Amino acid sequence: MAAPAQKPAVPPDLVYRLEDQSPLMNPLLSAITHLLAIFVPMITPALIVGGALQLPVEMTAYLVSMAMVASGIGTYLQVHRFGPVGSGMLSIQSVNFSFVTVMIALGLGMKEGGMDENAMISTLLGVSFVGAFLVCFSAWLLPYLKKVITPTVSGVVVMMIGLSLVHVGITDFGGGFGAKADGTFGSVENLGLASLVLVIVLLFNCMKNPLLRMSGIAIGLLAGYIVALFMGKVDFSPLQNLPLITVPVPFKYGFAFDWHAFIVAGTIYLLSVFEAVGDLTATAMVSDQPIEGEEYTKRLRGGVMADGLVSVIATALGSLPLTTFAQNNGVIQMTGVASRHVGKYIAAILVLLGLFPVVGRAFTTIPSPVLGGAMVLMFGLIAIAGVRILVSNGIRRREAVIAATSVGLGLGVAFEPEVFKNLPVLFQNSISAGGIVAVVLNLILPQDANEKVVYLSDELEH
Repeated sequence: MAAPAQKPAVPPDLVYRLEDQSPLMNPLLSAITHLLAIFVPMITPALIVGGALQLPVEMTAYLVSMAMVASGIGTYLQVHRFGPVGSGMLSIQSVNFSFVTVMIALGLGMKEGGMDENAMISTLLGVSFVGAFLVCFSAWLLPYLKKVITPTVSGVVVMMIGLSLVHVGITDFGGGFGAKADGTFGSVENLGLASLVLVIVLLFNCMKNPLLRMSGIAIGLLAGYIVALFMGKVDFSPLQNLPLITVPVPFKYGFAFDWHAFIVAGTIYLLSVFEAVGDLTATAMVSDQPIEGEEYTKRLRGGVMADGLVSVIATALGSLPLTTFAQNNGVIQMTGVASRHVGKYIAAILVLLGLFPVVGRAFTTIPSPVLGGAMVLMFGLIAIAGVRILVSNGIRRREAVIAATSVGLGLGVAFEPEVFKNLPVLFQNSISAGGIVAVVLNLILPQDANEKVVYLSDELEH
C-alpha cells in the first residue's frame, strides 16, 4: 500500500484566504462557528482539574475565566504575528489537555503532603510558568528535536494522555468524587444522565452536516444540563453574590516552585511542542499555505514561540497552559474561511466572556454525570488521535515494540503507582514514564530499512 504522504494534496476550496478581509457579519459568523467547536473542550480541563483536586468553587471558576481570557490573548498573538512571535494563520489557542492528568497527579501528591489549596495551585501554576519558557526556547531547536521526538514518540504520549484521562471521565460518568463521598456513585440516576449525554453526542457525530457534528458535545451537555435541572441535580449556590467583572490578577494565589514537579511538567511541555507542530502544519495545509521551505519554517517557529509565550501569560494569570487547538482546522475546511482576521473576533469574544464571572461560575454548576457523558468520548478520541499519529509515517516491528513497551510501562504506573516509588519522580507519572521509555527506545533500537512498512490507508476495504 502506498503511504499517505505520497498522495497529492488536494487544494482546499477557500471562500476567504489567509489575508482576505470581508464585511463585518461574515467573520463574526465564522468566529461563532469556531467558538462552537472549541468552547467546551477549552473550559473542560479547568473543570476536570478543579473537580479532581476538590478545589473551592470560586477557585475553579477563576481557572475557567482565566482560560477564556488567556485563550483570547493567545489567539490574537498567533493571528496578528508580532515580529517572530505568532504563526500569522487562523490558529486558535486553547487549554492543553496534555497537562490535565499531570496537574491532577502532582496536585493530589501535594495534598497528601499536607499542602492547602492555595499553596498547591501556586506551585502547579508556578512550575507551569517556568516550564513554558522551555517551549519558547525549543522553537529554535525544532530541527534537532525532530530527530529525538518522532511520530512514534509523540503518538505514544498522546495515546497515554487519552488513556489516562479515561479514568477521570468514567469517574464523572458515575457521579464524580462527590457521589463517592455520599454513596450515590454509580446510581441509576447518574448512569442514566451520563448515558443520555453520551447517546446525544454520538447521534450528532453521525450527522452529515459538519457544523452539527462539531456542535454535538455542546448540544449534548446542554440537553443533559436541562434534564439535570428537572432532576434537581443542579446547585445554583455558586451563582450568588457575584461581582460584575473578574479582574485578572497576576499570580493571584502566589508563586511557588518545586523541582520534582518541574521535571515532570517540563517533559510534557517538550512533548507538546510536537502536537503544536502537527496542528500548525495542518492549519497551513487547509489554509493553502506552503508546508515546506523558509516561510513554513518561520510560521512553525513563530507558532511554537507564541505557544510558549501564551502559556507564560496564561499561567501568570491563573490558567492552565495553552496550546494551538486542532479543532479549528476542521472548521476552516467546513466553512472555507481561512482568514486570520477572523481570529481577532474570536480573541475579543473570548476575553469579554472571561471577564464576566457569571460565565465561569455557570460552568461549575454542570453536574459531574453530564460532564462524564461527554468526557468518556472526548478522552477516547484523544487516545485514538495518538494511534493515528503513531501510524502516520508507517509502522514497522520496531515501532510496534517501542509503542507496546512504552504503553505497557506507562499504564502499569497508572494502575500500580507504587511500582516505581524508589525511582526519580519523573518515572512515577504514567505519561512521563511512557514518554521517556519511548524516547530512549527510539534512540537505541536499530532500524531495519529492509523491513516492510505498514501504513494506515484510506483505501482499506470496509
